[in-house]
Amino acid sequence: MNPSAGGAEVLIDRLLLGLDARGHDVTLVCGGPVTQHHYDVVQAGGEFTQYLAAPLICASRYRRADVVIDVENGLPYFSPLWRRKPSLCLVHHVHTDQWGDRFPPAVAAACRVVESRVMPAVYRNRMFVAVSKSTADDLCAIGVPRSHIRTIESGVDLPPATTVERSKEPLFISLNRLVPHKRVDLLLSAWQLAADRIPGRLVVLGDGPELADLRRMAETIPRVEVTGRVSEEVKNRLLAEAWGIVSTAHHEGWGMSIMEAAAAETPALAIDAPGIRDAIVDGVTGILVRAAEGQMVAAFADALVDLASDADSRRRLGVAARERALRYGWERTIDRWQEVLEEVAT
Repeated sequence: MNPSAGGAEVLIDRLLLGLDARGHDVTLVCGGPVTQHHYDVVQAGGEFTQYLAAPLICASRYRRADVVIDVENGLPYFSPLWRRKPSLCLVHHVHTDQWGDRFPPAVAAACRVVESRVMPAVYRNRMFVAVSKSTADDLCAIGVPRSHIRTIESGVDLPPATTVERSKEPLFISLNRLVPHKRVDLLLSAWQLAADRIPGRLVVLGDGPELADLRRMAETIPRVEVTGRVSEEVKNRLLAEAWGIVSTAHHEGWGMSIMEAAAAETPALAIDAPGIRDAIVDGVTGILVRAAEGQMVAAFADALVDLASDADSRRRLGVAARERALRYGWERTIDRWQEVLEEVAT
C-alpha cells in the first residue's frame, strides 16, 4: 500500500478485497506508487497527474465496466464528463476548511469553488456515498440532494486474540496520519498540562509530513513518544494496552482508528468534530470534549486527567465500545456497498 495511505485507502482496499472475494471483477486505477494486491492495480500517474491519466485509462480500457467508483479526496475524477454508464462518487469528507493547509490562498480558493460548486453541478444526476452522517450533512450543505446520498460507514478489523494486559500506568495512544488537520500539536500541548497531574505516557503513532516537527516539539514534553509508522502487531499491542485512544482532529470522514481501539475494548477521548462524533457515542463508548478554541488545550488536559483517574468509567466505556465495534465488521460494509452498487448499476 502507498506509504502515505490512511483510513481512506484502507477502506478502498478492504472494499475491493471483499467484492473480489464475492466473485466481482474489480480493478483499482490510482496514483502511484502502487504495490501488489490480490486484485488488479493500474498506476495512473502521481499525486496530481492521476486526475488526467485515470479518466483516460478508465475511458479507454474499462469503458464496459458496470460501475465506476469515483473516489473524491478533495477533488473527484469528474466521471460524468467522460462516462455515460453508471458511476458514483465516494466522499470521505468535504475539504472546505482543509485547502488552506496545503495550498497558497489563490489555489485553495479555486479548489474550494471546484469542490463546493462545480462538483455538485457535474454530479447532479449521480449517486454519492458518504462514510458518515457528518459527511452526508456536509454534502447536503454544498447542494447535493439528500436523496442522492447513501451513507456507508467503514468496517473495522477485529484484533487477533491476545493475552496482552492493560498498562499498569496511564497510557494514551494517538493513531493518525500526521497532517495539519489532525492537530497533534494541540494534543501534545494538552498532554504537557496533564502530565503535571498524572503519571504515564502518551504515544503518537503514525507517519506524515509533520513527523519531524512533532518530534522536535515532543522533546520538551515529559513522557511522550512520537514513533512514526509501526507494524500492525505493534499497533494492536499498544491499542490493547492503552487506557484510551485520543484524537484532537479538526474533522474526519469516519473515525477508523477510534473503531480499531474500540475493537480492543479501549475507549476514546476526542474533540467533538465531524466524523469523530459519528464513531463515538458520547458518554457510552467514549468522551467528546467541547470547549471554545482558546480553551481547548486546557479542557482536553482536564479530560485526560479525569479519564486516567476513573478506572470504572474506563472499563464501562471500553466494554460498550467493544460491543459497538463488533457490529461494524467489514462484511456489513461490503453488504451495504453491494446493495448500492446494484442500485446504481440497474
